[in-house]
Amino acid sequence: MFKKRNSFWALAIAILVTSVILVFPPQVVFDYDFESFFPQDDEELSYFLDFREQFGNDNDYLLVALGGQEIFESSFLKEAEKINSKLKELELVESTVSLLDLKEPVIGAFGVRSREVLDIDGDLEKQREKILNSAQWSDNLIDQDGKYLLIVVNNKQQISKEGGDELYAEISAILEDSTIKEIKTAGKIKAQGEFVELLQEEFAFFLSISFVLIVILLYAIFRSFWGVLTPLLILGVGIFWTLSLSLYLGNPLDVMSVMKPTILSVIGLAALVHFFNHYLNMLREGKGKEEAINASFSELILAVFLTALTTSLGFLSLYLTTVPSLKFFGLHTGIGVMIMFLAVISIAPGLLYLFAPLKIANSERLTERWRIGMRNAFLKVTSLRTPIVIAFVLISIASAIGLSELKVNGYILDNLPRHHALVKEFEFFDDFFGGSKPLELSLSVGEKGEDLLDREVLLEIEKLEAFVLDNYQSAVVLSPLSLVKGINKAQNAGNENAYRLPSPAQMSKVKEFIPKAIEESPVTLLSKSYQEGRLSTRTSDMGSLKSKELRKELENFLEEKINQDLLKVRLTGTSNLIDISHESVTKQTARGLGLAFLIVAVVAGFLFRSWRISMVVLVPNIIPLLWMCGVMWLLGIELKLTTAIIFTVAFGIAVDDSIHFMSKMRIELSKGKSWLYALKRTYLETGKAIILTTLILGSGFSILTLSQFGVTFYSGLLISLALVFALLADLLLLPLMLIPLKKIWDKKQD
Repeated sequence: MFKKRNSFWALAIAILVTSVILVFPPQVVFDYDFESFFPQDDEELSYFLDFREQFGNDNDYLLVALGGQEIFESSFLKEAEKINSKLKELELVESTVSLLDLKEPVIGAFGVRSREVLDIDGDLEKQREKILNSAQWSDNLIDQDGKYLLIVVNNKQQISKEGGDELYAEISAILEDSTIKEIKTAGKIKAQGEFVELLQEEFAFFLSISFVLIVILLYAIFRSFWGVLTPLLILGVGIFWTLSLSLYLGNPLDVMSVMKPTILSVIGLAALVHFFNHYLNMLREGKGKEEAINASFSELILAVFLTALTTSLGFLSLYLTTVPSLKFFGLHTGIGVMIMFLAVISIAPGLLYLFAPLKIANSERLTERWRIGMRNAFLKVTSLRTPIVIAFVLISIASAIGLSELKVNGYILDNLPRHHALVKEFEFFDDFFGGSKPLELSLSVGEKGEDLLDREVLLEIEKLEAFVLDNYQSAVVLSPLSLVKGINKAQNAGNENAYRLPSPAQMSKVKEFIPKAIEESPVTLLSKSYQEGRLSTRTSDMGSLKSKELRKELENFLEEKINQDLLKVRLTGTSNLIDISHESVTKQTARGLGLAFLIVAVVAGFLFRSWRISMVVLVPNIIPLLWMCGVMWLLGIELKLTTAIIFTVAFGIAVDDSIHFMSKMRIELSKGKSWLYALKRTYLETGKAIILTTLILGSGFSILTLSQFGVTFYSGLLISLALVFALLADLLLLPLMLIPLKKIWDKKQD
């Protein structure tokens, strides 16, 4: 199958495929979309999409805070007004909301007149005192201490990534030309743009550092020119094919794609080490070059294929999740693993025929040291059965306790470290303006209410607003009630004390001005029929764990304090959906791992035709995951949507050692050797390859800890540890578990 003629044909086809891609290259696109982390099969998403259709998206805004100097000065306000006017003129800006824009109505005997909330040419000191003491404006469009003025830039609804980048660049240019000392910004278009810039930087960084690491490892293992150049060429082609296919299929490079070059390179390199190590062993045994190449690939192709398959299916199991970002990462990486396998078996034999040496590169002394070391390790393991088993049991129990203590918690900007500049800017708005994270509550009238402007219903909304302000520590709340309170204030000559729910006698007069108030409101708060509405505000990014606790408190409050016959309330919005995604981490992980366990059991059963043996093989691969949970608990690492993938990926990669071990043992048994002798030969010959591949994979994944992205950092740290744990389980525990199965094997043979 891998004779010289066939190998050269396969190499020619690989060159042809690569040439076609180079002639017709795909367009490289980077993207980051918050909504790609929404669970798609959740009923909450369907409800939110209907809500968004009626009231608009809740996060299509950019917060701009101007300050760093006395803001109630004519020079500052004129500069701020200049900025505000330029922002309004931008094509992709629908409106701006600030004290510089707003006019409040004053209803008198001669009709309705409007007056500016902030008159630049008026008495600024007097206005300062009035605005800072206003429940309507303070801690809303100006901070409590009057140090910063807020402009809310409402951009085009559901703006595209390209449109958002263009708009933020235009806004940044306007702000950079300003003389205002301190300017802070936060919002979706900023976060998405900066995420993609970081993606591009990290993608190039990890691509280059993976290259350097591979060169170092290859030289350390093979100490030859061909041992470095040949694998580099194969891995480069495999990564190139994978990324090209992903881009051809319209899948942009996102936050998850940063890991792909490293993942594919270390997986491909591990396969090459198995093939090349076997090839060198055959040269040592005196076989010719052509015979050694053909035999090494023919004998190991099943084992390498099975390891590639289990790793690929581990990634593909992520497609069972309901989160698009995870689904497509799993799909394209799983396909990429098999593409890398094809690159290895189609290119490697041909290149070996062209470039591989006729003599071995490693010294006999080093080879003998490996043999003695593995033999001593096997004897030590078999002589310390009880202590080894006890140690594994105790550590596993402690890890299980740690697993039970793990908490699920995630943030909007979860993939960035908390000290990152982008996170700090968002936290600024949490501290000074109640938050940057949207909070949305859907309101609908109950069976006994006339509409949401019924005074009895408004009293229920008033209780709801008080709960939100007290418990969520939110910014000023906008709702149908705020419309009514604003009109009542206008009917009382703009008196701040009148910003409250009017008396029953005044309600009929207030309702006359509702249509005009709705028309002039910066956000949609009521449906045309007044039967449905929204309560909208902003909160800090407190994390999904705290949000879950608050959601339970809200549900209890609604059940106990709100009259459901008058008002029905439901939590919705983009923030709620992201919190739900994080909370679903347990279910998402269980789906992926359940399929991965089944795959390994089937593969082991296929190799040995025994369900008992397949169950034994599972144990050393479940232990690394359990120990990984213990490490997470010790280091205070929380479970979240992005760390959910780590378990499935770690299992899919770690199980490769067990597959290689069992495949080699099957080969030894097929030669007529006894169960125990086959186990010993497998340990001695496969142990070296398992150690080398663990070194390669662990080193490869450990470089991901240099990333600024949380998902990439934790993937590198935890998967590296899981691989070390898997190595210990395969070399210490698995042989001890296989020894008692001798009777089962002998019975099957009989």
